[in-house]
Amino acid sequence: MTQSAQSTPPRRSDTTRAAILQAARERFAADGYERATIRAIAADAQIDPSMVMRYYGSKEGLFAAAAEFDLRLPDLTSVPPARLGEVLVRHFLARWEGDETLVALLRAASTNPGAAERMRGIFADQLTAAVATFGGDPALTARRAGLVASQILGLAFTRYIVHLPPMVDTPPDDLVSWIAPTLQRYLTGTPPG
Repeated sequence: MTQSAQSTPPRRSDTTRAAILQAARERFAADGYERATIRAIAADAQIDPSMVMRYYGSKEGLFAAAAEFDLRLPDLTSVPPARLGEVLVRHFLARWEGDETLVALLRAASTNPGAAERMRGIFADQLTAAVATFGGDPALTARRAGLVASQILGLAFTRYIVHLPPMVDTPPDDLVSWIAPTLQRYLTGTPPG
């Protein structure tokens, strides 16, 4: 085996980045987004806090890079087509209410380009794949998934970030009743034109 074919040792910056990400994942998991600090993460990684900022720019950028996000979407192939909107609204309400990391990512995505890119990727990849399971034109599938994401992210933003009183005060079952028909139309309706 030649020298170039052998694995090369990781560069120091790669090792530092990996240590920061590992420390950040552990700290965010233990303390949550709000209580985790750059100083604590840097101490866990045994580096100076300025190195965290050098590589990730901000706490939001670090969070977007470090956090693992799985929407845990249900298998839509087993859902009766007439109930797709309802199932997705119920699922997303349960996910947002049960996982502070998704709320933290949404908050970060509203001000941090790296977090916004992460949110786009999560919804584009995971939601589009779920919508694709019940067939259709790939371009239309992406459009349908984008429309669903617009409703879900809007709901999450008004309920969990802005705390708009009518949205916060509305029981989940009522939200399902209001929003499910719109999602249903996005998922199964005939496109305009």
